[in-house]
Amino acid sequence: METADSRKVFKAGEFIIKQGDPGDSAYIIEEGKVEIRYTDSEGRTRVLGTRGANAMIGEMAIIDNAPRTATIVALEDSKLLEITKDDFSRRLEHADSVLKMATQVILTRYRDTLTRAEIWGERYQWPPAEMVELGYAETTDAVQTITIANEFRDALLSKFVQLYYQPIISLSSGEITGFEALMRWNHPKKGFISPAIFIPVAEESGLIIEASKWALREACLALKRIEAAVKPKDKLYMSVNFSSADFSSDDFIGSVYNTISETDVAAEQVHLEITERVLIQQPDRAKETLRMCRKAGMGIAIDDFGTGYSSLSYLHYFPIDTLKIDQSFVRDMHKNEHSLALVNSIVTLGKNMRMITVAEGVEAKEEAHKLREMGCELAQGYLFAKPMSEADLIERLKLWAPVRF
Repeated sequence: METADSRKVFKAGEFIIKQGDPGDSAYIIEEGKVEIRYTDSEGRTRVLGTRGANAMIGEMAIIDNAPRTATIVALEDSKLLEITKDDFSRRLEHADSVLKMATQVILTRYRDTLTRAEIWGERYQWPPAEMVELGYAETTDAVQTITIANEFRDALLSKFVQLYYQPIISLSSGEITGFEALMRWNHPKKGFISPAIFIPVAEESGLIIEASKWALREACLALKRIEAAVKPKDKLYMSVNFSSADFSSDDFIGSVYNTISETDVAAEQVHLEITERVLIQQPDRAKETLRMCRKAGMGIAIDDFGTGYSSLSYLHYFPIDTLKIDQSFVRDMHKNEHSLALVNSIVTLGKNMRMITVAEGVEAKEEAHKLREMGCELAQGYLFAKPMSEADLIERLKLWAPVRF
């Protein structure tokens, strides 16, 4: 055998894998042909099949730590590309948890089916596949993910998912200009479940698409009710979060247009809040979608700006009008010069590109004062108001006085 980087070359007749040996890698056949042989407990050897170019061999070894279940011999000179257990594990670790569990279980069952009669027993003392599958379920979050997804689906239908609204304040006047709609899940048995838990699950499962449609409609209807109750001097706006899954939906634009029309809210009062990841994952689709939304009059805000890719090129490429400065920088800027400089740079960038800047997570008057000095237009955070239900928000707005700092 000759080795060059991750490629290995075997001469015809050479053993590539030997049954019973430890396995720590799999191979993709780039050139050549191999034969798979299996030897039973009585020493009888039979050929299980052959594999040629582009086939994968030895794949079960990178799933578990068990010995090789068969022998593989090169029938002709063969060139193989090696896939190590570490490389596979690293890639699998970043996969969807359900996909990860399914991959492991399928290959475990394949191994179990192939060798059930010969390998169970004292020779290798392997457990039944059912026990291995249970182990995978216990060591991954796949079961939890599926459970949360199913419960979230039911919660959407039974109204246990609600919207809370956090006011967005003008730093120059202290008056409210709009709100961000935030999804909250009050589980009947577990209490409030963090969005950091259920939002990623909703995105993975595709439930976020229906959840976002519901959220936009409910937020628009709430805005109409809020304005009717408090009769503000100027029109307010509602900012609603959307994910990359929403943008992948074929009916996204039509659904947004229909919701705005049916709820009788002006397009200018609707702001779509997205993360940088949406722009990076599908730039062309995102650009066209956002262009149509901006053409209709909607605002486009980039959430958590500064924590992702933060490229000047995409600020030029996409029709964005608002930058939301991530709260981690805002809360840290009074004690960290780098955070202060970053916040100031984002505000300056927004001015130069004629974009509005919104500071998130403002909790102290000193932060608000500093942001106003920089030229940041808007802010939200506990200094002004926490996210609250529609009923609580209306009561708060009736007594609202401009914030002074």
